[in-house]
Amino acid sequence: MSWTCFDVNVADHVAHVVLNRPDALNSMIREFWNELPLIVRELDARGDVRAIVVSSTGKHFCAGMDLAVFSSEDSGLGDGPGEMGRVRARLRQSALMLQESFTAFEKARMPVLAAVQGGCIGGAVDMVTAADMRYCSADAFFVIQEINIGMTADVGTLQRLPKLIPDGVAREMAYTGRRMTAQRALEIGLVNEVFPTHEALVEGVLAIAGEIASKSPLAVWGSKEMLTYARDHSVADSLNYIATWQTGMFQPSDMVESFKARAEGREPVYPDLLSNPESF
Repeated sequence: MSWTCFDVNVADHVAHVVLNRPDALNSMIREFWNELPLIVRELDARGDVRAIVVSSTGKHFCAGMDLAVFSSEDSGLGDGPGEMGRVRARLRQSALMLQESFTAFEKARMPVLAAVQGGCIGGAVDMVTAADMRYCSADAFFVIQEINIGMTADVGTLQRLPKLIPDGVAREMAYTGRRMTAQRALEIGLVNEVFPTHEALVEGVLAIAGEIASKSPLAVWGSKEMLTYARDHSVADSLNYIATWQTGMFQPSDMVESFKARAEGREPVYPDLLSNPESF
């Protein structure tokens, strides 16, 4: 399928989703918000995709929300005509829809890895904080741009970022709108690794995704499910959840294959996940 804002390809169980509007700094137009969750859901549904890498093109990873989206009459992001209560209720629904575009990363059965070069601005921070891991090039920077244009970030940054970095650092970013450099992002754990160039970044992150794809996809899915659940629940609740999960999901076949492959001096071969049901 052809996309307006993305190029998508799958090889060796790894999906590579590339923002492809470099001349517009990969800003988030209306098509972006509709296409991204659809792409993620389609990749998730296939069963053969075991990791997703999100990278970009051009000088900057993403400049955030395109201002044209705010000015569109039918976007639901302005006041528009109609009774005020209904207009504001529609605005809330629009915000929830935008949030869901990135929450799709967390709902996917496989890890999502973000590879950031240049500027990661505004809505782009919302996007990458929803990924499982973040990596960047040496020229990358991160900025919560919303405060610089007189608004509160509302698509996930303020909810997810304090779970990734120290609370005080997240607050400083949110209140000041300052740029955070790649080195500082590495120091505080926002990114896992800094690569010297954009090319090395993409190559390196695809290699990490390939390593993930070599593991049991069911075990990786379970690991992601547990880590995301534990982020938002108590230790007791999370222990109860993994006990319940393992009761149904833990089967010995992948473990047997792992031990057999080791004994035979080869790489293990695990079956793909089943494709998601299209309907009931």
